[in-house]
Amino acid sequence: MQKEFEWLLKEKYNNKPTRNFYKDVGRLKAGEPLDYVIGFTEFLRCKIDLSKKPLIPRPETEYWVGEVIKEIKKENHSSRGSSGQNLRILDMFAGSGCIGLAVLKNIKNSEVDFTDKAKNCLEQIKINLKINKIKSGSYAIIQSDIFDSVKDKYDYIFANPPYIAIKRRNKIQKSVLKFEPKTALFGGSDGLFYIRKFLKNAKKHLNESGEIFMELDFVQKNEIEGLTKKYKYKKYEFWKDQFGKYRCLVCG
Repeated sequence: MQKEFEWLLKEKYNNKPTRNFYKDVGRLKAGEPLDYVIGFTEFLRCKIDLSKKPLIPRPETEYWVGEVIKEIKKENHSSRGSSGQNLRILDMFAGSGCIGLAVLKNIKNSEVDFTDKAKNCLEQIKINLKINKIKSGSYAIIQSDIFDSVKDKYDYIFANPPYIAIKRRNKIQKSVLKFEPKTALFGGSDGLFYIRKFLKNAKKHLNESGEIFMELDFVQKNEIEGLTKKYKYKKYEFWKDQFGKYRCLVCG
């Protein structure tokens, strides 16, 4: 915990221990996550404010999103980019907006629609767009329960749904359960409640040759493979994270 104290002092208080610093030390001792206490985190060259208490972005998410961005840039936006058209991208279950922000920051000619059901997340996305100086006209914010309010089609859909199975609750850190939003963590008894709904409808919102990138729990790989077949996706593959665990479904 000493390292957390040092990081807090450096990042939030410029190495000057004020009265508020010692209050924040108390928050850390009570188990509150460091990122909430500091108030922000970094994600692929973006500063992500966490003042509205969305789910804290994970290193695993940052890793696979970074790999996807590399692939999209390598493709040079395919024929869409060369024809001068902007890439249309959906960030579903957007939370803090970290994924869509990273796309806007790192991929030229991209437009992102952010969707989330929670009002605090929609407010958080607005804050983070402003902090990261994202130009208006390159994004939209949509309050939606999965695809209920989404009408368009996209070149790429990113999704980080709630996917932890309630039966695996005992595997989660106590600080996460106490402080982070459970609605962003748990996906029903088997963790697939939102994933089923998402995969059932996502294909209808893809442009021709469009792709979906969805985060998952590695223990769900076989069940999710079955869902891609059930909903008749033409292609699919699973990518591993930096720890060698299956973390991302790519399908279209």
